[in-house]
Amino acid sequence: MRIYRSLVRSKLDYGVPVYGSAAKSTLKMLDSVHHQGLRIATGAFRTTPIPSLHVISGEPSLELRRHRLSLSYFYKIKSDESHPQHYKVINPIFGSLFSVRLSFIPTFGFRIGEILRYFEIEDFPMVSNTEDPPPWKETQLDFIDDFLHFLKPGTSDNLFQQHFYDHRQCYSDYVPIYTDGSKSDNHVGSAAVFPDFTIAETLHPFCSVYTSELYAIYLGLLKISTLNFKKAVIYTDSRSGINALRRAKHTNHPLVMQCLHLHHTLKKTKIKYCWIPGHVGIPGNERADKAAKSANASRETFVPLSDALQVVKLSQHRVWQRIWDGQSNNKLYKIQPSIKGFGNLAIRKHDVILTRLRVGHAFLTHRHLLHSDPAPICNGCNCILSVEHILCQCKDFYSQRQAHFGAHIIGLIDILGTNPCVNVFTFLKEVKFFNFI
Repeated sequence: MRIYRSLVRSKLDYGVPVYGSAAKSTLKMLDSVHHQGLRIATGAFRTTPIPSLHVISGEPSLELRRHRLSLSYFYKIKSDESHPQHYKVINPIFGSLFSVRLSFIPTFGFRIGEILRYFEIEDFPMVSNTEDPPPWKETQLDFIDDFLHFLKPGTSDNLFQQHFYDHRQCYSDYVPIYTDGSKSDNHVGSAAVFPDFTIAETLHPFCSVYTSELYAIYLGLLKISTLNFKKAVIYTDSRSGINALRRAKHTNHPLVMQCLHLHHTLKKTKIKYCWIPGHVGIPGNERADKAAKSANASRETFVPLSDALQVVKLSQHRVWQRIWDGQSNNKLYKIQPSIKGFGNLAIRKHDVILTRLRVGHAFLTHRHLLHSDPAPICNGCNCILSVEHILCQCKDFYSQRQAHFGAHIIGLIDILGTNPCVNVFTFLKEVKFFNFI
């Protein structure tokens, strides 16, 4: 699959926002290329149903792929106000023309509206990209690494609390500011806890926990800019947030850039950043965590590009899952109702056989479709030969089935599911079907 994705799919992806406006009949010509590549990569039999081919390979249809790439490109343009097509894509014109002249191809901005409705995504405001500070404005951030050498799984909470108490003795002249972010199903919040007050705000539900952690640090810096602190330490339990600040030159998250710009303006305050372990009983961190989870004050919050791209990815998976749920009679669906797919086996021959067994289309059971012959019949049971019949039902193979699968095996999902039975290949060899799958 890696070869297909790098050599073939990459060419199909190129220029999608442009050629995606072509007629459906024209775009359908590319499907045969996509499906042939998936069959070669997975070893699926030629008669395999297309929905099964998508799930077994972990690759959605080209239509869903084009929708995802178009949306990703749209949000990249939306987050970059300097893009020459920014305002034309966000505010497309000639809407009445396209509604009257149906033969006219809509512009990219109008097509995006249809994709958003199909993916059930409500439009949301985005954080504009922030330019990197020029060299003469670059500021070296100061970090305190007193807790990084501790391994959290092997360190007791009491030891962390004692070490933090000793740490505060060394930095007693620094004002402590505790920041934290929280994300649940329908709530994203950030909080910054100062000695005498707490600031907490909600963010857009599409924001990630990583964004909420960075926004909490930004809240702390924003409040410091209105106070007369000489020295301050910003504590966070987010390693990813601290690492992003350390590698600010190599990070494109707009909140990191905004933190850098804000830090540069606070020349009168000496600010240090310190990672502390979360949920070990450090009072300030516990208050920040509670405040972030219960935050209800909100301002107009924006979604960064990285989170927007994740929303598009999850929406594509949701639509794909909805399509797959409509295939309830599909042989593979009965084994794998989720689109998450399967892992690969080390031996290519075994991997191909397992793929064909899972989708229910093998050379032995479905070659007749290629030659317009009648379906094969099991001589012992006088019924149509199928994968399920061979593995679970045929009376002629009862003893072999008991020997290789055991009495607890009751269906295909036990033999071919996410954790397949390792004896399925020896069973096929014993019943002389191994080379006919």
